[in-house]
Amino acid sequence: MKNEHHSLFKTLTRRHLFQQVGSGIGGLALASLLRQSGWGSDLLDGASSPSPRMDDQDKVPHASHFPARAKNIIYIHLVGAPSHLDLYDFKPQLQQRNGQLCPDEFFEGKQLAFIRKQPMLLGTPQDKEFEFTKCGTSGIELSNLLPHLQQVADELTLIRSTHTDQFNHAPAQMMMLTGFERFGRPSIGAWTSYGLGSENQNLPGFVVLVTGQVLGAGNSAWGSGFLPTVHQGVEFRSKGDPVLFLSNPGGVDDASRKRTVDVINRLNARQLLDLQDPEIATRIRQYELAYRMQTSVPELMDINSETKQTHEMYGTSPGKESFANHCLLARRLVERGVRFVQLFDQGWDMHNSVSNRLPTKCKQVDRPIAALIRDLKQRGMLDETLVVWSSEFGRTPMGQTNNGAGQATNVGRDHHKEAFTTWMAGGGVKKGFVYGKTDELGYGVVEDPMHVHDFNATLMHLLGIDHEQLTFKFQGRAYRLTDVAGVVAKKIMA
Repeated sequence: MKNEHHSLFKTLTRRHLFQQVGSGIGGLALASLLRQSGWGSDLLDGASSPSPRMDDQDKVPHASHFPARAKNIIYIHLVGAPSHLDLYDFKPQLQQRNGQLCPDEFFEGKQLAFIRKQPMLLGTPQDKEFEFTKCGTSGIELSNLLPHLQQVADELTLIRSTHTDQFNHAPAQMMMLTGFERFGRPSIGAWTSYGLGSENQNLPGFVVLVTGQVLGAGNSAWGSGFLPTVHQGVEFRSKGDPVLFLSNPGGVDDASRKRTVDVINRLNARQLLDLQDPEIATRIRQYELAYRMQTSVPELMDINSETKQTHEMYGTSPGKESFANHCLLARRLVERGVRFVQLFDQGWDMHNSVSNRLPTKCKQVDRPIAALIRDLKQRGMLDETLVVWSSEFGRTPMGQTNNGAGQATNVGRDHHKEAFTTWMAGGGVKKGFVYGKTDELGYGVVEDPMHVHDFNATLMHLLGIDHEQLTFKFQGRAYRLTDVAGVVAKKIMA
């Protein structure tokens, strides 16, 4: 099929091609033609993705390698890394040994970001707010800091054995979200877009919503790397223009804007024929998509159309930027066929005052995340939407203070790559299930380890993608999200 498409493209004359692109809808026709010819996907040297299912529009979902359990992903990344020991992985032994000197084997020769002197162990505060409760019929233990999430505990698969190779924020974020600790690789959202395409011709296939400051890895965390740029995440904002430069400039109406887009795309089409650069095909598609988004995005972002009950459930504040608003927007995006929605929330890096700061952050995310799960379920969407909670690493079972040892009222936790907790809900995973186990102090994994590559391989599998087969040849090598590793955790699947 690839060769047939390529031959067809080569036999097209310029006259015939420009007959296709000479009208106002020309860019759409050209984008469809190029996609059917393989430009931007399988004709790129060495590309290997599920075979595209062609139609006459710019709405081109691709067939998966095998039946998918999840259709869409809402991926929540908490920037800075929350303390899993105080939220998801209660350790009575750690609490009992609070204030004792850290065992030598947990300190000597280990990589720690800021602790320099042998520290004291730090148990979860013995306070009712920090107590753990067995929740639902599954009996999963969750902190009382997450009372709303406790109510939907039976929907979760809790992974207590996630671990990574990196212990500083930006490299660990890159590792978690692109499979490699340095810049330049495609993000998991970009790989998903590349592998499965989009189901909505009026919205991007990969949308990003950021609460607070951008994470240390920057927009590379949702970048396309060496994949065609059409697959990079598009950042939406909940205040002002939802997408920068989406609105027409002063004095320019829709008809004028459309005429401009058509002329630019005709020029781009001529350049494409001369240079045969697939990025030009991407540019043509993006101009057309941006024009269509002028109508679709404002309607999407208008959460005032939601019921009063929905706003109360999420705790939203229309007109303001908030994580709650972003959770509601995430539901509205997947409802409209957006394949991958990524939410980033800043402020979880707690090297000090963890007992004071953690409750504040939990109050900001607990209610809307639980509402998102509940909302998806009541709309019949949870079975095909995978909701993911992640961070770049965990936090140490040892306390961190200004002098690196002893106890203090402002004690926090340092970066910890050996073990942390992630979770998934919906989209083909077991309900009320715990996977993996850490030791009695929560330092290392002792059962069912889940490396970052395993985590990403499992997400791809749930989407119907074989992570070993979804590759892209770049600079002479076939790359994939999971590099040369990754084992699918089939135990967590329903």
